[in-house]
Amino acid sequence: MILAYDGAGFTGSQRQANSRTVQGELENALHKIGWTGTSVLMAGRTDRGVHAAGQVAAFDFEEWAHPAERLLRALNAKLPADLAVRKIQPVHADFHARFDALSRSYRYRLFCEPIRDPLRERFAWRLLGARPDSDALKQNAEVFLGTHDFAAFGSPTSEMGTTTRTVTRSEWKRKPDSEWQFEVRADAFLYRMVRRLVFVQVAVAQGRCSVKDIQLALKGQGILIAGLAPAHGLSLIDVEYGSLKR
Repeated sequence: MILAYDGAGFTGSQRQANSRTVQGELENALHKIGWTGTSVLMAGRTDRGVHAAGQVAAFDFEEWAHPAERLLRALNAKLPADLAVRKIQPVHADFHARFDALSRSYRYRLFCEPIRDPLRERFAWRLLGARPDSDALKQNAEVFLGTHDFAAFGSPTSEMGTTTRTVTRSEWKRKPDSEWQFEVRADAFLYRMVRRLVFVQVAVAQGRCSVKDIQLALKGQGILIAGLAPAHGLSLIDVEYGSLKR
């Protein structure tokens, strides 16, 4: 399934005890239409407040004897307004939503306005302070391309996990109405890695640190400015699976 959700009302995507999550709402909806499974597999974990247009979930549903299109309609009828199944299709029995993924893509939105904009701020970071330099944003994004140790930019997703990741896209785009969008694709991401990448790049573009600081951090040297971009500007937009590429 391809899922889309507004992350503002969720404590994250992964099921948690006594908290409203994407996985929990999805499993509740499945149970209402006859599913007897215990857990849905998801392509990746999103934090509290992070949105998605291309999250992927998979599950076994041997009890369902109708076309996939009917399952899509049945699920959406049971899901809350801030979560929807955008697409559904059968896959081979050993498909794994997380481990079969070749890459994941995120988009981060920010804009610069002195006065708050309630219609945009739910899904974009309103940046205060100095307006970032567009050329600096574009140039420092290229530093992350390739395979690096991103230990200074996030935490491993498991206790013994590596902090090395391969980034194949890292690009800022200027949009109308003083908005910038950062798009990044990698084989996988560390915990809070994208929000950290955005914060550090904005700090460079505002003159609060330098590209050299980023380069040293990727080599495990120096001390990098602390901070994270807010969660609500971030969206998971795509997960690629080779032959199952959307």
